Amino acid sequence: MNTIEEGIAVKKYVKLGQERRRLSLEYIRTRYGIRKEEPIIDPRMIVIHWTAIDTLRGSYNAMQPERLPMHRFRIRRGGALNVGAHFLVDRDGAIYQLMPETMFARHTIGLNLHAIGIENVGGNVSTPLTHAQLAANEQLVRRLANKYGIEWLIGHFEYGKFRETHLWLEKDSSYFTKKIDPGPEFMAELRELVKDLGLKGPPTRVP
Repeated sequence: MNTIEEGIAVKKYVKLGQERRRLSLEYIRTRYGIRKEEPIIDPRMIVIHWTAIDTLRGSYNAMQPERLPMHRFRIRRGGALNVGAHFLVDRDGAIYQLMPETMFARHTIGLNLHAIGIENVGGNVSTPLTHAQLAANEQLVRRLANKYGIEWLIGHFEYGKFRETHLWLEKDSSYFTKKIDPGPEFMAELRELVKDLGLKGPPTRVP
C-alpha cells in the first residue's frame, strides 16, 4: 500500500496565514501558559474525530477560516482560533491533508500540543462512518505511528480521561465539552486493525 508521500493523501490545505499563526500562539499562551516562537507540536498521540457534517465540502469549509466563526459561541471562550485538524477523511476513504502534521491545530481541549487530529466526514444518524473511512484511518495511523513514534490512539470522546495526567495542559478546569465522536464501535474496530502497533488507549485510572 502506498505511503502518504506517494500520494494516498491529497494536500488540501486550509488557510495557513499569519493570522492562524498568531492565533495559534495566542491559544497556546492563554490556554496552556506556554510561550512558543512557532506553533509547532510534538506528536505523541492521534485523536480520531467525526465532523458531524454530511459532506466533504461542508466539513472542509468549517475548518478553512483562520478565525473561529461567530456561531461557534459555545467554544469562543477558548479563543478566536478556528477549530482544525491535520487530516480529513471523506466517506469514500479519500484522505486530505489540511495542514502540516507538526503544525498546531485546535481539535482536542488540553491535548493539542501532543496530538495529530484526524477528522472523518459524517457521523450523523443519516451518515454513519463507513468501512472505507475505517480502512483509511488504519492507513493513516500506521504511517503516523511509524513516523513519529506515537504512543496513544484515542477517540475524541475519550480525551477527558487525560485530565489528571502530565499530558493535560488546559489551565481552566471548567473549559471542557463532552464529546461522543467517533463512537466506541469505530474505535474498537480501528484498535483491532492496528493492535500490532501496541498503541495505548486512554488511562483507566489516574497515575
